[in-house]
Amino acid sequence: MSKLKTIAFFLLLVFLCSSSLPLWGKVNLKTGDSFPDIEFKKPKDSEDRKYLGLRGWGGFAIGDIQAEVVIIELFSMYCSHCQNEAPLTRKLYEIIEADRRLKGRFKIMGIGINNSDFEVDFFRNKYEIPFPLVSDGEDMVQKTIGKVLTPHYVVVRITGDGKTRVIFSESGRLEDPMVFLDMIYKLAIPKE
Repeated sequence: MSKLKTIAFFLLLVFLCSSSLPLWGKVNLKTGDSFPDIEFKKPKDSEDRKYLGLRGWGGFAIGDIQAEVVIIELFSMYCSHCQNEAPLTRKLYEIIEADRRLKGRFKIMGIGINNSDFEVDFFRNKYEIPFPLVSDGEDMVQKTIGKVLTPHYVVVRITGDGKTRVIFSESGRLEDPMVFLDMIYKLAIPKE
């Protein structure tokens, strides 16, 4: 009888792994998809709002950002990989801001997965993050796209009418910000 239970358990496990249930690390956000219309609180810092091209207070969606391409780092304050990634994301931001072709067209921001405003502010201050970070304390990102391993990078192309199209979505380290940015540039602007 215990052999039968083992087989039944194994079959149940296979069924769950092959079903559409979002399992840890299975992100339901693929190249070509629209980024979900999730509303985030606008950053408190006026320089962050200015950088993203957002006015006033209240909420915003990714499609409201004034840029052609938005690189989004999904992170957690508690993720040691995200902490180790901080110097690389700073470098990525610096490369974008120093490049006349990219500055203003490409923006970078972070979303603190299941992190409060306090946790996001702590992460930003401790790791000296120069670009906007917003909290997702309600965990809307993972409820919408599935569980993510952090850091997870989503790169979104924004059209003139505010529509979004995912051109890259992957968990893992940047390794080399310049190589990553070159790849993203070729995906976002193939023939320039």
